Amino acid sequence: MAFTLFDRAPRVAMIRLTGLIAARPDPFAGGLSAAGTVPLLERAFAIKRLAAVMLVVNSPGGSPVQSSLIAQQIRRLAERRKVPVIAVAEDAAASGGYWIACAADEIVVDAASIVGSIGVISAGFGFDQAIARWGVERRLRTAGGEKSFLDPFRPERAEDAARLEELLGKLHEEFKGWVRARRGASFTAPEETLFSGRFWTGREAVALGLADVLGDAEGEARRRFGEKVKIIRLGARRRPFPWRLIPGAREGVEAIAAAADERAAWARLGL
Repeated sequence: MAFTLFDRAPRVAMIRLTGLIAARPDPFAGGLSAAGTVPLLERAFAIKRLAAVMLVVNSPGGSPVQSSLIAQQIRRLAERRKVPVIAVAEDAAASGGYWIACAADEIVVDAASIVGSIGVISAGFGFDQAIARWGVERRLRTAGGEKSFLDPFRPERAEDAARLEELLGKLHEEFKGWVRARRGASFTAPEETLFSGRFWTGREAVALGLADVLGDAEGEARRRFGEKVKIIRLGARRRPFPWRLIPGAREGVEAIAAAADERAAWARLGL
């Protein structure tokens, strides 16, 4: 977008944060990671005469670490530039997506957005009975008594399950602490309800204090800053050539696994 020398219209950077949150997002389907998102945030906050940054969030969640890293960087840049941040949820700002949305000063949602899911999940499979039926012998040697933690090819051990529950509980406390610090003053329901892992529609989320107002990104930008506002849209880089020429092109076992993970994350929200 070009600006004239005497252009004094307010400028709003609008960043799309879409997909599963992971340390290594699928390069073909997209997704969010700190490594890919932080440079985008830095570009947005570097815009001159910036009135606000809008985060358009559409994510079912993913890695708590990557969610935290992205959210922390949003706060650092916002405080350094003294610029307000507005998160706008589309289909979903759930789990890690909500973690990121809470980095904003205000959260805007559509009435039908999926919001919340303040919890932590771990899922896997056990193949010990399957390999026994196939006559496969499992050979495993470790140095360190807990190195084979949750080995899917042997029966689950009670001590492994207890250790996993402890880990999930600690991660949940980190998530709750962040949401409480950012949104706690707005809550209208008990924390036991809000932090149960349940998710709500956008309209319900506003009533519960998990979000502030109903709306959409462009409409909010114009309502807050006027019809002459300059919206500067920033998004993830395009898929590498030649894959961007082939709709839906993917390859390899990792790509298939990444697609399955993302599909499962959206499916947990009924989307």
